[in-house]
Order: sequence, then C-alpha cells, then structure tokens
Amino acid sequence: GEGWTIEGHVGGSVGMARSRSGSPSASSSDSDRRRKPSRRRESPAKGDGEDGRDRGDVGGEKRGKSAADRESSPSGREEGKKGGRDRGRDARSKGGRGDSRDKGGGANSADWRSGRRDLRDAVGGDRQPETRKPLAAGKAGGAYVPPFKLAQMMAEHADKTGAEYQRMTWDALKKSINGLVNKVNASNVKHILPELFSENMIRGRGLFARSVMKSQMASPHFSSVFAALVAVVNTKFPELGELVLKRIILQFRRAFKRNDKPVCVAATKFLAHLINQQVVHELIALELLTVLLSTPTNDSVEVGIEFVKECGYTLHELTPQGLHGIFERFRGILHEGEIDKRVQFMIENLFAIRKAGFEGKKGVPSELDLVEEEDQIVHELSLDDELQAEATLDIFKVDPEYEESERKYAEIKKEILGESSSDEDGDDDSGSDSEEESEDEAQAVATQAKKQTIQDQTETNLVNLRRTIYLTIMSSLDFEEAGHKLMKIHLQPGQEVEICTMLTECCSQERTYLRYYGLLAQRFCFIDKMYAQLFDEVFMKQYSTIHRLETNKLRNVAKFFAHLLATDGVSWTCLAYLQLTEEATTSSSRIFIKILFQELSEALGLRKLNVRLIDASMAEYFQGIMPRDTPKNVRFAINFFTSIGLGGLTDDLREHLKNMPKMIASAKAAAESDSDSDSDSDSSSSSSSSSSSSSSDSDSSSSSSSSSSSSDSKPKKKKRRK
Repeated sequence: GEGWTIEGHVGGSVGMARSRSGSPSASSSDSDRRRKPSRRRESPAKGDGEDGRDRGDVGGEKRGKSAADRESSPSGREEGKKGGRDRGRDARSKGGRGDSRDKGGGANSADWRSGRRDLRDAVGGDRQPETRKPLAAGKAGGAYVPPFKLAQMMAEHADKTGAEYQRMTWDALKKSINGLVNKVNASNVKHILPELFSENMIRGRGLFARSVMKSQMASPHFSSVFAALVAVVNTKFPELGELVLKRIILQFRRAFKRNDKPVCVAATKFLAHLINQQVVHELIALELLTVLLSTPTNDSVEVGIEFVKECGYTLHELTPQGLHGIFERFRGILHEGEIDKRVQFMIENLFAIRKAGFEGKKGVPSELDLVEEEDQIVHELSLDDELQAEATLDIFKVDPEYEESERKYAEIKKEILGESSSDEDGDDDSGSDSEEESEDEAQAVATQAKKQTIQDQTETNLVNLRRTIYLTIMSSLDFEEAGHKLMKIHLQPGQEVEICTMLTECCSQERTYLRYYGLLAQRFCFIDKMYAQLFDEVFMKQYSTIHRLETNKLRNVAKFFAHLLATDGVSWTCLAYLQLTEEATTSSSRIFIKILFQELSEALGLRKLNVRLIDASMAEYFQGIMPRDTPKNVRFAINFFTSIGLGGLTDDLREHLKNMPKMIASAKAAAESDSDSDSDSDSSSSSSSSSSSSSSDSDSSSSSSSSSSSSDSKPKKKKRRK
C-alpha cells in the first residue's frame, strides 16, 4: 500500500519517465524509487513528519524535472492528472506509513489490551474491596469534630474511665489551655486565671508549659504578661513554675550552642521577666551574663544588653555589686574595641539607661504585679544543673486512676477558687451582674483617663531645650552675655546637665579651640558648685567615648577640660578616671591625655604642674595617671611623658622605679622574718618559761658575741687581702 502512495505523490514524474525511451538512466531512477520506500520501512524510528518531508522532497524534485514534458506530451498530462487525483486522496488520508501502521497494528493492540487485563486480573485475583474506617480524632490529620458534638459524644460515652474517653478529655484540655494562653493580655489576665485553674493543671502541666513557651516565642513583646501568668500559677502549683524554668534554660542552652540569636533573645527575655516576678533566683542572671560576656561577640553582647535592659532594675535592687561587675565587663569590652560600632553604641546606650535609673523598665508593671511578696515561691536553678525537659508530659497516656485524679483536682480547684455558685438557674443573674460590673469598670477607666496627665515620651521638650541653648551660645557676642542669657532659661530639675553637654558639643564642633567656651564653662562652675560636679560627669563620659571622636574634636575637648582644670573650675579629682597603662589606653585616649597635659603645662608651667601632681593629699586620685604598682606600668608612664616633652613630671617616678628592687627585696625579707618569728614563738611556747628565758639569754649573748666577733673578723680579712 505504501508503494502506491509514493507513486501517487510522484505520478507526474512517473508518466514523464514512461513516455521517454527506455534508457539506462530511466531504469535506474525507477529502481531507486522502488528502493526508497523499503528504506523508510526499515527505519521505524522516524516520525510521520519526517516521512512526509521525505515524500514531499521526492515529489517536488520529480515535479520540477518534468514540468515541461507534461505540457508537451499527452501521456504525461494524463499521468499528471492521475498523480493529482492520487495526491488528493493522500491529503485526505493520514499518510501512507501511518495508515499501514494502524492497519497492521490493530490486532496487536487488541492483544496487548487483553494481555494487560489478564495481568491485572492475575494480580488482583478475587480480592474484595475494603471498607473504609472512620478517621481517629485527636492528632493532626484526624477528623475534625465540632466542640458541641465533642461534648455530646463525651456525655453519651458510657465508659468514663476508658482510653477513648480519656483521649477525648485530653484533646479538650489541650484546646482549652491553648485557647486561654493565646488570648491572655495585660488587661484580662485576672479573668483568664480563674478559667485556667478550672482546668486540670496537674494533668496538663506539660501542655501548659509548652503552650506558654510557644506563645512567648511567637510574640516576645508580651513576655511580661506570660511571666505574670506563670508567677500566679507558680504560687499554687510550684512544680509547673519549675517545669517552665527548666524548659526555658534548656531552650537557651540549645540556642546558644546553635548560635540561634532570635531564640536566645526570646528565651533570655522570658527569663528576665521571670526574675522580675521572683519566680527564679537572681543568681541565674549573673551566670547567664557571665556566659554571654566571657567570649564576647556581636550577637552575644547584644543578647546580654537586651537581657540587662529587661531585668537591670531588679538586679540593681537585689544584687548591686553583681550588676556593677557586669557593667565593668561591658566597659572593658567597650575599651577593647573588638566589636562593631553598632554594638558599641548599644553599650553606651545601656550605660545611659543605667544612669537614668532604668526609666521605663522598672521591674514589674503595676497592672501585672499580681503576687504578694509573702506568696512568692523562688526556685534556685543554675545553668549548669542537669535538667530534664520531661517531654513525656506533653503526650497522652492512659491513667488507670483517672476518676480518682479528677476528684482530687476538683477539691484543689475548690480551695483555689472557692465554692462557685454558678448554677444553670443563675446564669441570667450572673450575666446581668457581669454587665453592670463591665459598665462600672468602663466608667472608672474613663474617669481615670480624665485625671491622668499626659507624659511626652518623644522628648520633644528636651530637643527644644537643646535648640534654645545652642542658639543662645551661638548668637552671643561674648561669654558674659551668653552666661547671662543661659541663666535666664527656665530649667526643670535634672536638666542642668544639658548646658554642660551642649557647651562640650559646641566646642568640639569648632574648627579650632575657642577660649570662649572655656570661659563660659568656668563662669558656670564659679556660679554654682553643682555645675562643677556636672562637668566632672561630662568629663568621665567624654573620656569613656573618646574613641568615637575625630582628631580635631578630640583636640578641642582636651583643651576645653584643660582650661577648666587650670582655672580650678572643676576638681582635679576627675583625673582619677584616667588610667595610663598600655592595656587600659587606646591611641585616642593617649592623644587626649597628651593634649590635656601639654595645655596644663602651658597654662600653669611645668613646676606648678609638678607640684600639683606630687601633692600627697591628692595622691590617691593620681594613681592612674602616675602608676606606681608594677615596674612595667611605671616605665610606660615615664616613657609617655618623656615622649610628649614633659619628662620633668617623671622625676618622682624615676626615683620610685630606681628604688623598687630594694623595696621588693625588703618586703620579701620582712615577710620571711615574720614567718621566722612566728615559728620561733611557736617553739618557745612549747617549752617551760624558765628554760625558755635562760636559753634566750644564752642565745642572745652567744649571738651578740658571735656577731661582734664576726664583725671584727670581717674588716681584718679585708685588710689582709689588701
């Protein structure tokens, strides 16, 4: 069939070939045309499109060759017409090769389908379709049962102690605890607690701990609310509070090992609020901060800063010495300068918050202070303790004494909540009472809102005050006019430091130091001693952040404070903040000290400055700038002052350094003599008093004679040698 289709495609050229004389070329072309269909049959991998293209190429080639002969030869025209009819039939068909495949493969395809059906029957056999079982309710993926239907099923259940009934009550308990914990906030925590205690908290203690931690992790901003909830529950069920603490500590350990910063921040925030609520002892806060700051990184220091912000006020009240040690560690990290600038600014902000008395973070808010001090139960846990998360408490287990456990908790609930008179008959009365109470509360809130004063937390007034001080300083002709105008500004208590800060900032912004600022600051110090103390604090703050200043600003600030020291505007006790050692100073702080003392020597003279520094009454304040503790620090101070051209100030230090070996040797000898005298006194006390006195006399006489003889013999030996 395919050969006839090919001839139909090339019918015109076949007629032309037949009309010609029988030549070898014609016979060869006919044989070629006969072989081409057979080659196409041998290659079944080709698609129908390729076969169509091959047939089209062959037909087009032969049509091109016999175009002229069709018109000249009548037989050629007849064959051409025949070929055209054949092409029409081919166009209506699917293609010769495709038709032959379909026709040839019809029986095979039927056999294949029947074979597949037989195979399926052989595999399946006579197996009957299984009936579907209903999905078990409970875990994720089970069938959802509406609450009303679940309550109805529980009421209709005959066996109240079976595993299925206990499973249904467990699911209801889990949903209830999760719902109550998720909707708690500062305003409704008092109303949520009775509903929470009405559930079996002993059976669901694992569910409660898991729900509280999950909700706190999702919204760390409400950590104070969840901590208040745990604090109240801890007073009634201390094991629940301890379980929550154990899981929080274990969560922090895992997050710290994995460098998971968000989880660390959330866990430490929750722990800080539990410390504020006195659920856990404050010693764990010092342990946690020690762990975070022992090997400081950007993330660990940032987590420590957030932790101190939350519970710093409580630590300041309970362990002020421990908090002071933590802040000293923060100061050391700041001076080391190995962390990013952003974290350094955060440390400086933390010092400012501490100076302001942790304003806005003062322990427990009034609306969340729900536990009396005598009712608090404090757990003493440590980060190094071996703790168990008790994860099995989150999983359902069949209780063989279920009814007895429920009866015991019902008695406990009565003790906690009291005898409740909420019967079905009194629902309407309770509803009306609750409406009246809500109306009374709304009225009370409205009257309180009218009475309370609005406090501006945006510091708009402070910004306006600084702007006024700046404009007054810049618009004045001389320091006397500026001082007169600044004294007229109405300042609130505690705002006097803004004048000192703005004077220092304006002085640092100038291209070169202007004596105008030093004279103005000197005038304020002479007017009121309070300003002298405030400038002392500003000096400490500027020196602690001296690494942030450029060289020009650093020079202006150093000259500014040198003027105040030279004119006795501020006390020289402020030099106690300076520590001139290789470890305690940086390049910026050394430049600051250099400019400060060079300006002092220029203003006072080297002799007067030296007299000030060797004053015995001020020696304790100059121990940092003139160290005398170790030879290394003494040499460093001597080399520093010599290199800046003030070697005359180091005469006393040089003398001290020269005598240090003798002092050390004498100290060792004194220590040894004290130990020998102690041993002699012990031995003499063991003997009798009379024998000890006689032996001591003989020993003293013999020692004196031997010493005299030895002293006489030594010069004789020397003379003989000479």
